Amino acid sequence: MTDLHLKTGALQDGFTMDLLQTPSGQLDETQALRSAVLVALGTDRTANADDELPDLNSDDRRGWWGDTDAATIWGGWSIGSRLWLLERAKITGQNARSGSTVARVEQYIREALQPFVEKKIASKVTVTAERNGLGRIDARVVIYRGPKSAIELEFQSLWDEIGNA
Repeated sequence: MTDLHLKTGALQDGFTMDLLQTPSGQLDETQALRSAVLVALGTDRTANADDELPDLNSDDRRGWWGDTDAATIWGGWSIGSRLWLLERAKITGQNARSGSTVARVEQYIREALQPFVEKKIASKVTVTAERNGLGRIDARVVIYRGPKSAIELEFQSLWDEIGNA
């Protein structure tokens, strides 16, 4: 099955992902790796049992029900990232009880993309996140195939997309 090209768009409370069509009206099947990375980062992975949930009045750990047996049934992996856990978090430094928010952004992105390396879809993934002003974290992701970079994605408004509260 071919992956499809996704187009992202901004909303007030987050962002959207739509299937992109070619001028002839067919679904665009180019840039499959880019689309797979966007799905990995733009969907919610199930929270770990010890993760602090952003809504104290909810026990919803999110995620996709198909992840439960993905490895056993079809050799897959958990889809999505745990970036959603930061939707109500303050941007903190490394001395905070929960650690640096920028470091957690990098950790969650690496975790979401590590299966690409393990399954040999990519040879290497680099992630760099940095605070940009009071309420924003920018992230840069580079996916390598062999010694050369295959795609490079920058998320300038990552913090706004997560939903800085």
